[in-house]
Amino acid sequence: MTTASRAQLIVLRGNSATGKTSVAAGVRERYGRGVAVVGQDTLRRDVLRERDIPGGANVGLVGLTVRYALEHGFHTVLEGILYVGHYGDMLAGLLPEHPQCSHCSYFDVPFEQTLERHATKPIASEVGEAQLSEWYRPLDLLPGGVETMISATSTLDETVDRVMRASVLTAHPSAPNAVDGSAGTANRTPR
Repeated sequence: MTTASRAQLIVLRGNSATGKTSVAAGVRERYGRGVAVVGQDTLRRDVLRERDIPGGANVGLVGLTVRYALEHGFHTVLEGILYVGHYGDMLAGLLPEHPQCSHCSYFDVPFEQTLERHATKPIASEVGEAQLSEWYRPLDLLPGGVETMISATSTLDETVDRVMRASVLTAHPSAPNAVDGSAGTANRTPR
């Protein structure tokens, strides 16, 4: 852990099956202890069993969880679809609280490619193309140009590297493979 004032906030946003969860796990694996991963789906779907609706209870829980982790000195990776229409106000409140320590990325992956990636997920049989199409929002960007775009061609390893460099995180000495900086993610595309 680090001091709360130096804890990094990393926000990974984008449509379903674009690689956000894999990148969050890669950042944690590469850095080691001291990184909290706050998954929108975990809090919304698993903890509250709530649909993704504007003003849902999960929005506040996500913000509260992120703030708690940051206040306790954890570098914090928030990952999820995080639609601007549902989560924009919450994010607009979080980011100014950590102006020197925030980095946001948006995963820009075409719908056809999200379908291919979704087919590899455990929930593939539960969620079909029609529902994915309903959820898909191209370039649902936060206002003010605060997000770095991650393209569909970026491999998992490249994306983890890029996010860690942008957020000024380096591999923690206790992380697996910290000596050479690799974490077993080379040449895989984010899922």
